[in-house]
Amino acid sequence: MASYNSGWLILVGILVTLSLPYSHAFWGNENKIHTAVFLSPEFVLGPGSVENRFYFNVDFPKGHIALKSFDAEVIDEAGYPLDDLKKLNRSDYISGGNSGICQNGILSQFFGLGSETGKTSTHIPDPYGIEVGNPAEVPSGFQEQWMLNVHAIDTRGAEDKLGCTECRCDLYNVTVDEYGRPLRPYYKGGLLCCYDRTQCKVKHGFEAVRRTLYLRYTVKWIDMDRSVLPVKIYIFDITDSWKRTPSSTEINAEHKCKIEYDIESCDATGLGNDGCIDTKRISLDMPFGGYLIYGVAHQHSGGTGSALYRELCLFDFGEFQDGQLMCSSLPTYGEGEERGNEAGYIVGMTTCYPKTGTVEISEGETLILEFNYSRIRHHTGVMGLFYILVADDLPKPMHSLRTVVQTQDSIMVVAILWAAAALIGVVAVIALVVHYQFKCEGEDGYEAIGM
Repeated sequence: MASYNSGWLILVGILVTLSLPYSHAFWGNENKIHTAVFLSPEFVLGPGSVENRFYFNVDFPKGHIALKSFDAEVIDEAGYPLDDLKKLNRSDYISGGNSGICQNGILSQFFGLGSETGKTSTHIPDPYGIEVGNPAEVPSGFQEQWMLNVHAIDTRGAEDKLGCTECRCDLYNVTVDEYGRPLRPYYKGGLLCCYDRTQCKVKHGFEAVRRTLYLRYTVKWIDMDRSVLPVKIYIFDITDSWKRTPSSTEINAEHKCKIEYDIESCDATGLGNDGCIDTKRISLDMPFGGYLIYGVAHQHSGGTGSALYRELCLFDFGEFQDGQLMCSSLPTYGEGEERGNEAGYIVGMTTCYPKTGTVEISEGETLILEFNYSRIRHHTGVMGLFYILVADDLPKPMHSLRTVVQTQDSIMVVAILWAAAALIGVVAVIALVVHYQFKCEGEDGYEAIGM
């Protein structure tokens, strides 16, 4: 289920060992499904400001369980003290993550939420679940903990709200990254320009109070037993520069995921033959096999949809035709000003829940990933991520199962990312990952971590 490597992008070996002393949670139990609502530590934002913090040892359900959903929202009430990102990078922590397919721990989170979280279902249908807390999979001498990453941008009073959420370097007056290294000359916007404590440009004379916010996240799970079929989380990235090589055997071998890219605007003289749509496609050989249980895409503003196909078929005339459509995911845009319906932002992505056993992926099979963005205006730092859940096994016929088949009316984000989310003027990106912390002598049990 989890990988143990020292590489990291969003997560790595971490040093913090303290749990949060002021946790609040609401616990419920209905038909074997347990529910808990937690609060993150507080973060404070003023107009144009950015917080990008990692919170360790956050509250999370413990024990050998199967996760059924994870939902989150930013709310404007007081939270708890923050941990320091500088406490990262100690050898007594190792990283766990999803099943791939990017390398070096990139995009290895379990769940990721952006502006689309409000109208995206994260439900995993029966009899499946994401298995966590299995003592047999936790390295000897370590305990399981959870880490939470919140990347939030306050867009109140911003001169260019979309530009702020796309982290345009000129709006942040940034020429070096958070480690003081000069940015590449052609880098115009993205994560390197909106790191923690940076400031996006606001309108002259605009003033507003600083707000204390926190993340409220709801987790649903069931106790793990033989009736639950575990699913694995895979994340595909449209920027993956993977090329087929016969010698590649490792799941992450040669998968170089850049996470973000730019979209150039249409020619001012006309829309062109592409209808002013940027389309990117990549082929990926699957290093795994199994049955597709769930799928959803993650896009930023300007996105017009994504799809996952089987390998393209070549016609005699040299033209390509799409193979079987396995899953598509389309955005819903907000139309107002209220939270969850912010105009110009993606507030939902459709999901796919194939009928049990109807979409099988064969190990070594080639799949085609496609992402589309509008080119009406220039976009920086956009993403094209596709999350899928895959099960090794199907339910046995003799089992009496309560199968839930949902269609495209909601979104689930199973692994993160740095999505742009507009929540009452705040753009937030949330990532949830698991770490394994070395236990000090005399400590017993497993303890959740978060950030």
